[in-house]
Amino acid sequence: MKFMRNLTIWLLIIFIGIWGYSLYTKSQVTTTQLSYSELLQLIEEGKVKKVTLEDNIIFGITKDEENIKTFAPSDPDLIKILRAHKVEIEARPPSTQPWWLTVLSFLPYILLITFFMLIFRHAQTGGSQAFTFGRSRAKLFDDKRPKVTFADVAGLEEALEELQEVVEFLKFPKKFQALGARIPKGVLLLGPPGCGKTLLGRAIAGEAGVPFYYISGSDFVEMFVGVGASRVRDMFEQAKKSSPCILFIDEIDAVGRHRGAGLGGGHDEREQTLNQLLVEMDGFEANAGVIIIAATNRPDILDPALLRPGRFDRQIVVDQPDVKGRKSILEVHSRGKSISPEARLDIIAKMTPGFSGADLENLLNEAALLAARKNKKQIEMEDMEEATERVIAGPERKSRVITEKEKLTIAYHEAGHALVGKLLPNTDPVHKVTILPRGLALGYTMHLPKEDRHIQTKSELLAQMSVLLAGRVAEELIFKELSTGAQNDLEKVTTLARHMVCEYGMSEELGPRTFGKKERQVFLGRDIYEERNYSENTADKIDKEIHHLIDSRYQVAKEILANNRDKLEKIAKALLEKEIIEGEELDRILEEVDEARQKEESITLQNLTSSPLFIKEELDDTDKILNPSNLSIKEIDAT
Repeated sequence: MKFMRNLTIWLLIIFIGIWGYSLYTKSQVTTTQLSYSELLQLIEEGKVKKVTLEDNIIFGITKDEENIKTFAPSDPDLIKILRAHKVEIEARPPSTQPWWLTVLSFLPYILLITFFMLIFRHAQTGGSQAFTFGRSRAKLFDDKRPKVTFADVAGLEEALEELQEVVEFLKFPKKFQALGARIPKGVLLLGPPGCGKTLLGRAIAGEAGVPFYYISGSDFVEMFVGVGASRVRDMFEQAKKSSPCILFIDEIDAVGRHRGAGLGGGHDEREQTLNQLLVEMDGFEANAGVIIIAATNRPDILDPALLRPGRFDRQIVVDQPDVKGRKSILEVHSRGKSISPEARLDIIAKMTPGFSGADLENLLNEAALLAARKNKKQIEMEDMEEATERVIAGPERKSRVITEKEKLTIAYHEAGHALVGKLLPNTDPVHKVTILPRGLALGYTMHLPKEDRHIQTKSELLAQMSVLLAGRVAEELIFKELSTGAQNDLEKVTTLARHMVCEYGMSEELGPRTFGKKERQVFLGRDIYEERNYSENTADKIDKEIHHLIDSRYQVAKEILANNRDKLEKIAKALLEKEIIEGEELDRILEEVDEARQKEESITLQNLTSSPLFIKEELDDTDKILNPSNLSIKEIDAT
């Protein structure tokens, strides 16, 4: 059917083209209209070559190839005059064509009108954007698409429970109406990118069993004034015809931003669209049976009128999953993948704090690609760990050329991070240390948290600062010189110290206060600058307190590495040999150093006690040697 329609359109185009060309060629032949007297004068002057007589009309051609035409009366002497001047004479009978030929002459015009009507209708049905500015672009989710159900969503139990209530109301409305309950008119899904807001919308479409309309917030706004408001009206008209139904608006912040934030004044098409959306959601006309579900990762820039009860009655936070949720998400995304029985998804879940559902899906996909690259038949644990590191730090850069001197510096730098992280309390266990370049990093130390933390104590933050500074301290201790390798560590430490002083109130000098007020520009949707709500004297105290925090943690890291230089050198040597050290191997290296140190201390003690110079007053010093943890740096140097 579609082929025949297209063929008809093309035949019409060809016919109209030929007809137009013929009209054009005829219009190119110019004919001069003369009076009968002028024609006779031309004949007498001998300028006429040929005439054609058709009823009372004379068509002539001059010797200059000019076409002439005139209306001739019944003149009996005309033929004599023509013959006397030797003009070629041609006669035609009067044109008497049948009625159907007259009708046929209008056929090109009829076909032309039909052609434009077909084009206009095709444009209105969506074949062109020229005539559909004011129509809604909401797409109806049909049954032909692959269904996503609540069983495909993991790690979002609270959000699922809230949305299941909406689906249950659509399926069994009498259960709620008997108690006088009213289903929420709108549900707003809030959360960071990649946490499953759109996935929840698709799951609702698969579970509800009612018409489901999907549209993006950016589909409303156009450069033409009034188009967005027209689309909103058309969208709700479609939804009302299909009620009860669900209307899902993704990325609603594109159209729902705070009003009055336009720079430079003037008419704002986006605000007009938002006004129409507010009226349609809760205005004079009721939208019974139309449930609106919207998703955004910027709830702070939405207009307050959009968030009030009656429009979005319920706000559901779709946050990053915890370790249990990450394991469930990995299990969902592992369906259909050949995974080795020895692979531990629970360990991968612990290695990925802060990962969203999209990150975890990407992780498993990367693991599958790595396994396929190695021609494996199953995804093994090492593939998942490698994929985790690729997502966190970037791909491994084996081709990067690093000199032996730089490699030695990186080894001691990473060994410093690992050793301080291992010996200092309130730190996460060290999972892996490597000096292989990955992404933008020349080497890195990976920590594996024991559990997810939503708050951190001051002691944990201070320990984290010491671990970050340990790489620079190790370089200074071993090489007596500094390098640029600690740039990122220093940036993180400075930021952390400023947050502790200005935002967390963890400064003993300044007390429990916050400093600085961030001004937000909702039109741009981000922080523009920070307003200083403190004096110059306080700013000087803040700088001094930040310096004190960083310097004190630097000294802590320096003391630990100075007291355990043998362990630092042992770890660096192992890194130079193997390039990668796992957490268990790091523990074994430290145990070997401790055993060697105890053996050396035992020999030293035997030599002291067997010496004739040994006296009772030296027992205190011996006790210090047996318990080096009781010594300070100065006492160790003195010993």
